[in-house]
Amino acid sequence: MERSLYERLGGNAAITAVVENFRDRVAGDDRINGKFAKSDLARLTQMLIDQVSEATGGPNRYTGRSMKDAHAGMAVTSGEFNALVEDLVATLNHFKVGSKEKDELLGALGPMKGDIVEVDSNDVGTALPDTYRPAPALRT
Repeated sequence: MERSLYERLGGNAAITAVVENFRDRVAGDDRINGKFAKSDLARLTQMLIDQVSEATGGPNRYTGRSMKDAHAGMAVTSGEFNALVEDLVATLNHFKVGSKEKDELLGALGPMKGDIVEVDSNDVGTALPDTYRPAPALRT
């Protein structure tokens, strides 16, 4: 019996390292970092860890808003989504994730595009609309 994608990726510690590197890579990417200007980074990081864990067969459960609700009003373009995927692939390459695991992970996350992209445009670096309201910060 084949191990779960979560196990093949290295479990929670490895997923956490990938998510943190990805978050930092996105923060430095002017093509998309403006879309995260109002985000609570601690919340975003934990939500991504939980989401990747759940999507790969791990024990964490994503308890955040739906992708459609979380991104409603952000005016994310197709170009910005593609830039985000490029950053994720660069992060996976940095950690030398195997092509099979990389394809499986991207396949699990790719269908979210329709719930995230609101503007069919190749533009990147577009401003976050003033009316966008992010989720509240995590309570610790």
